[in-house]
Amino acid sequence: MKYLISLGFVLGLFLASGVVNADTPLRSEVVAPIRKATFDQNGKCRTRRQGGNPREVAGYLVFDGSQDGNRQVDPQIAVGGGFILHGTNSGLIIYDKQGNFVNGVSQNCFNKGIDPKLFYDAHNGVFGFDLWNPWDQEKKKPVNISISETSDPRGAWNTYPVPAPAGRDGGGIGYSRKWIGYSFPGGPTQTFVMKLAEAKAGKPATVFHFKGNLGHPVLTQDAVDDLFFVKVNEREVFITRIYETANGTPATETISKKHGLKYMRYPKQSPQKGTDQLTSSGDRNPKNLVLQGGFIWFSQAVTVDGRSAVQWHQMRPNGTFVQTGLISDPKRSFIQTTIAVNGQLDVLVGFQETGSDMFISPRFAFRRSNDPLGTLQPTVSIGEGQAATNGVAWGDYSGSVVDGDNGLDLWTIQSVTDGGGKGDTVIAKVPFQRR
Repeated sequence: MKYLISLGFVLGLFLASGVVNADTPLRSEVVAPIRKATFDQNGKCRTRRQGGNPREVAGYLVFDGSQDGNRQVDPQIAVGGGFILHGTNSGLIIYDKQGNFVNGVSQNCFNKGIDPKLFYDAHNGVFGFDLWNPWDQEKKKPVNISISETSDPRGAWNTYPVPAPAGRDGGGIGYSRKWIGYSFPGGPTQTFVMKLAEAKAGKPATVFHFKGNLGHPVLTQDAVDDLFFVKVNEREVFITRIYETANGTPATETISKKHGLKYMRYPKQSPQKGTDQLTSSGDRNPKNLVLQGGFIWFSQAVTVDGRSAVQWHQMRPNGTFVQTGLISDPKRSFIQTTIAVNGQLDVLVGFQETGSDMFISPRFAFRRSNDPLGTLQPTVSIGEGQAATNGVAWGDYSGSVVDGDNGLDLWTIQSVTDGGGKGDTVIAKVPFQRR
């Protein structure tokens, strides 16, 4: 069964709670794409060959992603058009759905940058990602928003360098059927949106900047035009809706609600085998959120009984929680989590496991939509870490996504320490049967 959702239903759930804040853009600017070329810039970019080696692990298709990362490889994936697009701080790689390497280039081929976040928009049949470049000579610190013109990532791309001179770090990217949204820390305007149709066509795009940070943008898998942003703190959740006004410009409406969640403290750093060096566990602030079936889904790392644990949620757009689940253990830490949800509302939660008796290792757990609320099926191991990291920083992100071609299968990429304590990555496919 596929869940169909209407714009009116989503908006009804949102507006029923009452708007507590409304706003319009602080300013706008027109940004032209700096290039229109194929993935490898018509052969001008040297091939970056990484990963592949498809195999079966625990009954699932698994293959290697980037293998040359440091502690902050920042792995992400997006799946659609018959391909997997993989991004790290070192570059972009394409695999086929059997796990074979297709092509790869440095991030320099997309105007340079770090902290990539990726998506595949099945509504418009395009890939998108961002790269934040804090080292440009002009000191504009552009956020390079790149959008493919088709569902084939090997084809033409358009890259929009959006100035963010007060930016202090990379941010989060999201999309809806109409909008691309981005938020980042630093400066008076920390959120901007642009129209996806303009970027797909390679036209000069109007970028609308909003005051402050509206939260993390949501990946809108439901067929709706409006784009949502979410912030969460120890007491409340804030949900902002971006919509198009009669004159074609965006505006916002924000609601807030007390969430009543028991566990909301930032996760403590986590232990590793054979060393006193602790490692970063992730963030209470979710790194990806999904609008699917009329619900917003996200996972986060929080402190439970003195250790990092993974907490995941299904929430209505009005801030009411439908279910919450917890992955915790008195002897182990669970870190760096992301979530994926398909059209049947089956869920995958990706994360890593570590402890004083083991190294950082990749894991996932899933649930079918008819499983008891708040539960996941047993955790699946897709690799085992080989050594300890030598610093607190550890691959800021894992990645978990739906297959944009069938809206059914779920994929995850997770970091794993290699023999030198560096961040290698593994990608796994979790297939589901249509019900």
